[in-house]
Amino acid sequence: MEHFLASWGYVALVGVTALAALGIPVGSEIAIGYAGVLSSGAVIAGAHHHLNLVLVIIFAALGEVIGSLIGYAIGHLGGRAFVDRVGKYFLLTKRDLDRAEGWFERRGDPVVFFGRFIPLVRSFVSIAAGVGEMPLAKFIAYSAAASVIWCGLLAGIGYGLSSSWHRVLTDFSYVGYLAAAVVIVVVVIFFVHRIRQLRLERSQSE
Repeated sequence: MEHFLASWGYVALVGVTALAALGIPVGSEIAIGYAGVLSSGAVIAGAHHHLNLVLVIIFAALGEVIGSLIGYAIGHLGGRAFVDRVGKYFLLTKRDLDRAEGWFERRGDPVVFFGRFIPLVRSFVSIAAGVGEMPLAKFIAYSAAASVIWCGLLAGIGYGLSSSWHRVLTDFSYVGYLAAAVVIVVVVIFFVHRIRQLRLERSQSE
């Protein structure tokens, strides 16, 4: 990931964040943070890299918005019936969409803004906004505002750490391994639970 960012810069950042906004786990948080490091002028692997912090935030947020728009288009053009039909391939249950639509009914459009900060919710809130036919201009405005804040925070952390980035990661390596193990267990439990939910929904609909 680090070599990819150092080689492709802003283009890589847009691609990674767009995939992450669609719910694909590509490590966008680390990518944005490392892009912040590259914009700090730190010497990485014996070389200077000349990314600009403001542009890092702009392009990272742009990728987030692009990914969100793809999710919105899937929901808006395909409709609820299409999402119900293909959602199972992404472990997206009918209950997820019911819950998201309920959020829209109770709390309104700002759910799109706050949903950008919540893991897992990030991916299907955009789809639910499309299904609910949220005005496109408002969807873009909320998504862009939240993405700029999120990406600015992550890039700012990387910028602040600068050349200490690798040392910090090394110092926390054992904690990282433990955290990774916990994450793996949680992900496995999540997938098992989702598969059971999908099978239950399928059996109830037959």
